[in-house]
Amino acid sequence: MITENIHIVKEKIAEICDISGRKPEEITLIAVSKTNPVSVIEEAISAGITDLGENKAQELRDKSKLIDGDFNWHFIGHLQTNKVKYVIKPAEYIHSVDSVKLVEEINRKAGLIDKVQKILIEVNTSGEVSKYGIQDFESLKNLIEECKLYSNIEVKGLMTMAPFTSDENVIRKCFSDLREMKEKLNNHWQNITELSMGMTNDFKIAIEEGSTMLRIGTAIFGQRDISKNWREK
Repeated sequence: MITENIHIVKEKIAEICDISGRKPEEITLIAVSKTNPVSVIEEAISAGITDLGENKAQELRDKSKLIDGDFNWHFIGHLQTNKVKYVIKPAEYIHSVDSVKLVEEINRKAGLIDKVQKILIEVNTSGEVSKYGIQDFESLKNLIEECKLYSNIEVKGLMTMAPFTSDENVIRKCFSDLREMKEKLNNHWQNITELSMGMTNDFKIAIEEGSTMLRIGTAIFGQRDISKNWREK
C-alpha cells in the first residue's frame, strides 16, 4: 500500500506541475512519518522516499538511531529550546524556527558538533492564534537579520500551514502571502530558496503557489492511529 500511495502522490505532483508550468524536480516530497513504526518507514524508503518528516523531537532522535539509508530527516513540529538537543544531529532541516531564543539555542547546539544547521522560518500567514510562527514581514526580516549573526545557522527558506478548511481562496492566500514574502526578501537582500507549504489536503494549491517542499503524511501512510505509540506497532 505504501509503495502504491507514493507512486500515486508522485504522479499527482507531476500532473499539477505540468499544468502549472513547473518541474517535479523543483519539489521535495517529505513523507511525514510521525507515529509510524520503523518497518513502515523503511518500506517508504525502499519505495523511493528520500526525505522524512517528524514533529516530535524525541521520536526523531529515536527513529534516527534505528533507521539507516540515504535520506534526509526534517523536523517539522513546534520546537522548544530544551528539545533542540534531540534534533540537532539527525535533522537536515528544521522547519519551525520562530524566535531569536530558538535560533540562539540551535546555533549553540550545532556549534558543539561543528554543524551548520539549515533552518526555515515559520510564518503564521493564516492569523490563527492556535498556530505558531512569525506574524508579519517586519518581524520576519528582523529574525533573519538576527540569524546572520550566528555562524552555525543557515536560513534556507520559509514555512507555513494553511487552515484546515474547504475554502480554497483562504488556503491560496496563505500560500501566496508566503511566496510574496520570499520574493520581497530576495528582491532586496536575502537568498531564500525554499518554501515549505502544502500537506495532503492542500498540496495542489501549494504547488501552484510555488511550494518547493511538500509535507505529506496521510496520502502516503494513511490515517494515523493516535491511540498507539509508534513503538507499539
